[in-house]
Amino acid sequence: MKIAEVVLSPEEAFREDLFPAILYRKLSLPADGSVTVYPLRRSIDARSRSVRVRVQCRILEAGEAIAPVMPSKDYPDRSGAGPVIIVGSGPAGLFAAIRLLEMGYRPVILERGKDVRERRRDLAAINKSHVVNPESNYCFGEGGAGTYSDGKLYTRSGKRGDVRRILEILTVHGAGADILFDAHPHIGTNKLPGIITSIRSCICEAGGTVLFGQKVVDLVIRDGRATGVVTASGDRFDGEAVILATGHSARDVFEMLRSKNILMEAKPFALGVRVEHPQELIDRIQYHCPTERGPYLPASSYSLVHQVEHQGYRRGVFSFCMCPGGFIVPAATMPGEVVVNGMSPSRRDSRFANSGIVVSVDIRDFQTAGKDPLAGVSFQGDIERAACRSAGGNQTAPAQRLSDFTDGIVSSTLPDTSYQPGVATADMRTILPSFIADALREAVVSFGSRMKGFLTNEAQIVAVESRTSSPVRIPRDKETLMHPQVRGLFPCGEGAGYAGGIVSAAIDGERCAEAFVYQSKQKKV
Repeated sequence: MKIAEVVLSPEEAFREDLFPAILYRKLSLPADGSVTVYPLRRSIDARSRSVRVRVQCRILEAGEAIAPVMPSKDYPDRSGAGPVIIVGSGPAGLFAAIRLLEMGYRPVILERGKDVRERRRDLAAINKSHVVNPESNYCFGEGGAGTYSDGKLYTRSGKRGDVRRILEILTVHGAGADILFDAHPHIGTNKLPGIITSIRSCICEAGGTVLFGQKVVDLVIRDGRATGVVTASGDRFDGEAVILATGHSARDVFEMLRSKNILMEAKPFALGVRVEHPQELIDRIQYHCPTERGPYLPASSYSLVHQVEHQGYRRGVFSFCMCPGGFIVPAATMPGEVVVNGMSPSRRDSRFANSGIVVSVDIRDFQTAGKDPLAGVSFQGDIERAACRSAGGNQTAPAQRLSDFTDGIVSSTLPDTSYQPGVATADMRTILPSFIADALREAVVSFGSRMKGFLTNEAQIVAVESRTSSPVRIPRDKETLMHPQVRGLFPCGEGAGYAGGIVSAAIDGERCAEAFVYQSKQKKV
């Protein structure tokens, strides 16, 4: 086995009918089956005026070991096995369920929201009628927040788990094979629902259970051990353990844990805005092209970071969840608040590019007295409600042209937007805390100097991007992954403060499942 790299044109790299054959030709290898080529990494190199695509490949000759075999979609039948309760059907919950099935246990997933098909109606109601269903929205429902907000799979979580395994499982359930080797893999919000449905079907066929409309309102604890949960309908579900994988927006779950005096901690997060540009403008900047990028290059993206000085310490400002060829979507979970997020379809063919531009928020920014673990939740909520009030009290979002924002001018008009509920002109200084607004202003000017054309009134900022990660951490033991006060309770994924995206949440779900099985065998759960 050897590793080689080839440099391709965009057409050679991104035409599906051309790409496999071109690798053999560029590597001067026979295409008679005696040699097998597996792409390992495909990345765009736009540093020069002529954009090229670099592809790293693994070459296997006859008799050499083949690449790892894809996981199966057929999980063992566990209908008679002991149940483990999983709260939440996001990536952490779903992948915890898959791992439990593989290891001999029967997962019971309780999801407060609806399945992907029914969920679409509630998303349409937010976009068209400004009606927010607190139980079914862009954050709550089958697949979690990621299902209808993009499906980016880029992660730095390799040290904590097997990223390749997660990607392979997604592939056997319907994702394209390109996620296995693209430098920044992406599924697309139009394809994710089908993949999530496939995973659910396989879990159920193997004897697992997935129930929708089951909002967990209480945790059953006996002799210091979590033995089950109670839902809003009064149903009780008992199991050998509880994996709590509720996502970063389940604020009522945090309140429930606090009411039971279960230890939680405030944690830092980030908050800011969405910046929306014409995609053609970002393409011109990133690809150095005078007009359109051409038919083969994908919509271009960017990644930006800036450090600001504020009251004697440094604070980071950075792009977050950049969505080339995408849309801004309403991510509120309650009426009376405005929250925005970004998504892209698999083709990334919208005429808009958007990205979160967010400022790091430290505990000292919102912890005024004592050690309230939910102080960060209150901080988020205050800003989300201010954003709602400033734009009319519905899901219309406050917005400001980008150069107007840096110049301190309230925009008299706004450019077209991908945000379906609509935008209204506003002064961001009346919505955002001054330290966030000032940091954003300085960072945007810096970004404009690095990306000529970024700072323009063709772009606008849309508020408020507040749900970047959980403002709460539910502590757990580093070895057992159980809560230090409650045996059998496994805080998991983004909501518990241990992940920051689809892949890292999936990895954490698997880790919690494995930790439960190990502790169960040791009789320590």
